[in-house]
Amino acid sequence: MTFKIYTRTGDDGTTGLFGGQRVLKNSIRIETFGAVDELNAALGTARTLNADAQLDSLLEDLQNQLFDLGADLATPEAIEGKAASSHISRVPKDSIDALELSIDIYEAELQPLRNFILPGGHPLAAALHTARVICRRAERFVVSLEEAEIAEGHPPINPTILRYINRLSDLLFVLARVANSRNQIPDVLWSPRKAILD
Repeated sequence: MTFKIYTRTGDDGTTGLFGGQRVLKNSIRIETFGAVDELNAALGTARTLNADAQLDSLLEDLQNQLFDLGADLATPEAIEGKAASSHISRVPKDSIDALELSIDIYEAELQPLRNFILPGGHPLAAALHTARVICRRAERFVVSLEEAEIAEGHPPINPTILRYINRLSDLLFVLARVANSRNQIPDVLWSPRKAILD
């Protein structure tokens, strides 16, 4: 089975969800899984800067999980039971435990954090910080989508999604620090400055 890159079906400013429903491309649902897709691309960029096989394996796993998460978001609970929904799997609750375990494992190799830090240091660390802030934006969209679905009387989205995105941003912060540490580059510490007066 092959797919054409262009379908012409989106030329009217709409796009299709799983199940066939069409929505505007600037709808909150599209914005939400669009941010997740952007996060996935940011992790792909980070991987090009990485030479650590252990980190690369984890980042690859996260990319695949985000693809599944995007499919979850693209399949409203309202169409559950239709044929399309059988082709996707919801983000499982145990995925949160896996993220927390990774956070604990990687944080154990770091010095305790006693200062605020700025994004930077090794290129991989900077890229992971960029992924982290995209993850936070995706989290805000997930909250907005949840509110919109409830306001419209639709079933809520998978509650595990919000927890997953929240925990993933924590993991990306830790991994950014790990990238600096393993490359023997110190984290960039925040240095408060007094306001410049006219």
